[in-house]
Amino acid sequence: MFQSTRRRLALWYSTVTAILLLIFASGFYGYVRITLIDRIDDTIAHVAEVLERSLIKNINLESSLGNDIEADHIDIEWFSPTGELVWTTMPKTATLYLQIPDTSHSQPHSELYLQPQYRTTYLNDEPVRQLTEAVIFERKLLGYLRVSHPWFEVTKPIQQLLVDLAIGTSIMIAVVALCGWWLSGIAIAPIKEAYQLLKQFTADASHELRNPIAVIQTNVQVALADPNPNWQDHQRQLEIIERITRRLSRLLEDLLFLARQETPLKVTEKSSCDLDQILQNVVEEQQIIAKNITIELSTLEIPVNVLGDRSQLIRLFTNLVSNATNYTKAEGKVTVSLAINNQNQAQIEITDTGIGIPESAIAQIFERFWRYQPQSKEGSGLGLAIAKTITENHQGQIKVSSSLGVGSTFTVTIPLKK
Repeated sequence: MFQSTRRRLALWYSTVTAILLLIFASGFYGYVRITLIDRIDDTIAHVAEVLERSLIKNINLESSLGNDIEADHIDIEWFSPTGELVWTTMPKTATLYLQIPDTSHSQPHSELYLQPQYRTTYLNDEPVRQLTEAVIFERKLLGYLRVSHPWFEVTKPIQQLLVDLAIGTSIMIAVVALCGWWLSGIAIAPIKEAYQLLKQFTADASHELRNPIAVIQTNVQVALADPNPNWQDHQRQLEIIERITRRLSRLLEDLLFLARQETPLKVTEKSSCDLDQILQNVVEEQQIIAKNITIELSTLEIPVNVLGDRSQLIRLFTNLVSNATNYTKAEGKVTVSLAINNQNQAQIEITDTGIGIPESAIAQIFERFWRYQPQSKEGSGLGLAIAKTITENHQGQIKVSSSLGVGSTFTVTIPLKK
């Protein structure tokens, strides 16, 4: 699916860029061609203007231009009023007859007749650009002047430009196609990653929900299928259902919390929170639950206030302390300490004497539904993921260091209230 999408993106990108390149190349080709033609026309028009003044003054044509004619590869032809060739600089074999327009119904010097005529023709199979105009002095037609300029000064650079543009455009289209493939890969990478995360999240959530739902369904079916109901058995089954339902409720609450935190429309009410008081409340609550584990709290003698959501901060430290007690054996110890580091941040460390986490698994502990030794502990695997989300919502950081058989230390840093 993603490969076909990537190919389509690359194809569209290459097609659009290729069209733009072709339009640019065509426009550039046309501009250069018109510029070269205008340059040739301006040259022969200037030569015709100089020759016309010379003819009117009755000066020899060849002496009026000298060597400039040969230098510019320009040929000149002078025709009588009847169209007969009088003088030329080109071989007679190359001379074309002058076509005189029909003047039986109009004067030779009419407006239509006097307009300079540009045309491109062939002399000895060589293209030339010609300008033909009538020379009139005092309303008298002196003759016709035709100036010829080789057309190869246009065709040769135009042909070379066409080849260069074709090669250059082909190379650019190939480069653009490669760049389009690369850019489409970059563009689709976040979508692919998000899709994989969503797929994994859906699979994990389905797995977590499947087991408690199956337990509830089994207990209900057993209760309904019993022909001689026993109140004690029913009570035990109802207790199981109630416990599993409570677990499902916590799981759904955690999923809803994570979903809300990821939406761009989330609204978090922040106020001044005393971390000392929050940690005391969390430790007291968790000490009641963890009866055979000692939880110690070490705080400062001064208030440590941060700007945040009190309920989220309570949830953050509850998850961390609860996680520490879950993986600490009986008669173990959990230490919660509060300090201010050199960056003027509140630093909270939760250290346990539990089983520890292997170094290879530390990078995964904050992933959703991931649990170290999941078969031995209850839980959905969302506690640390929620802890990381809450910490990031408060512009803080959470880190962990651990050694197998020694214990783990979770360190949370949160900016102090200014």
